[in-house]
Amino acid sequence: MATNITWHDSHVTRSDRECHLNQRGVTLWFTGLSGSGKSTIATALERELLLRHKKTIYVLDGDNIRHGLCSDLGFGTTDRQENIRRIGEVCNLFTDAGTIVLAAFVSPYKEDRDKVRLLLGKNGERKNFIEIHVQASVSTCEERDPKGLYKRARAGEIPNFTGISAPFEAPENPEVVLKSGEKSVEECVSQLVTYLKDGGYLCSPGNK
Repeated sequence: MATNITWHDSHVTRSDRECHLNQRGVTLWFTGLSGSGKSTIATALERELLLRHKKTIYVLDGDNIRHGLCSDLGFGTTDRQENIRRIGEVCNLFTDAGTIVLAAFVSPYKEDRDKVRLLLGKNGERKNFIEIHVQASVSTCEERDPKGLYKRARAGEIPNFTGISAPFEAPENPEVVLKSGEKSVEECVSQLVTYLKDGGYLCSPGNK
């Protein structure tokens, strides 16, 4: 990092932004195997929160990010770590802006996810980082295989593919577990909306 830089504070605080938006900034981090339903659930939750609850939300999707911000990165261990580091910094900015961030990434390594958790920290007693394990077995994800990736990985066409030729380190103590191999998308969305309501994330700081 350059040494000749100084952080410039705003006249508008995070609390100001959250009161204006009538919500609290938070990052919901969806982790799980390819095909487990991370992006499907995240985009369904985005629609629910926007249309029914009138909240300000943004989805960060693993493939979409690699079209721009992380287009220079591959899928080896080092590049995966840098991918998650960059995304974590983006989540930190969005969360400080008072936005509800839905980050859907395989993010297979516990260490990388823990670094993002540490970066985001807490806002008072309320967590800024909510780890969500979108739980589905390899066999279930392989049966779904919406992008045909498992078939290609089995054929040796895709190296370092999580769940086949690269590990997935499941969260040990996630805030939320979505059993997407058993539950419908609608049931998973309902579970998350309840979690956000109970946690006070869908109201402004002055209300709870």
